[in-house]
Amino acid sequence: MAKGVLMRSVTFSALVFAIALTGLSGTAAAQDTTQPAGVLFFEGDIVRHRLDGQIGPWCVLASRFMRGEGIAWRMRTMTPDGANADDSVISSLVVELGNGDSFPLVYGPHGNPPTDFFWASSYTIPENYPTGSLGYRVLATMNDGTVVTWEPFTRPNSLLWVVEGEPAMADNAPYEWLPSSGN
Repeated sequence: MAKGVLMRSVTFSALVFAIALTGLSGTAAAQDTTQPAGVLFFEGDIVRHRLDGQIGPWCVLASRFMRGEGIAWRMRTMTPDGANADDSVISSLVVELGNGDSFPLVYGPHGNPPTDFFWASSYTIPENYPTGSLGYRVLATMNDGTVVTWEPFTRPNSLLWVVEGEPAMADNAPYEWLPSSGN
């Protein structure tokens, strides 16, 4: 009798493990918004983009921007085997904003001297843009013509937002973000 209970317990445990493993073996949760799934993997962010006359800091993660501020998109794309999907794999990478504007990202080196290579571009929020959410998605056109679409998190507090206010301006120091520090 004890042997039968033990056997059922082992069988039940193996079944639970198999079901759990099957649930974990699908596509990565972060790629649920990539269509078609499994062709490309995206990682990236949006940061403050340097504009003449404004006080930084620059290249700092942000999701809230004021009219007149610059947003930089930085994206890295990878093939399913983890290899970098650069401009030899992708013919174009385009950001499409919720307001209908779109612009290409350009692949290249970043830093001086270069410390990384990725896709990037920037956008300045128009002075007359309404406050609120500014959704976006990224469209990658592969060299074979396949278009892969990626969208970021859609949680309201994770979205890109345009907020009231005016960017801080520097007095005769267009690129200094901490004028008193001598940086």
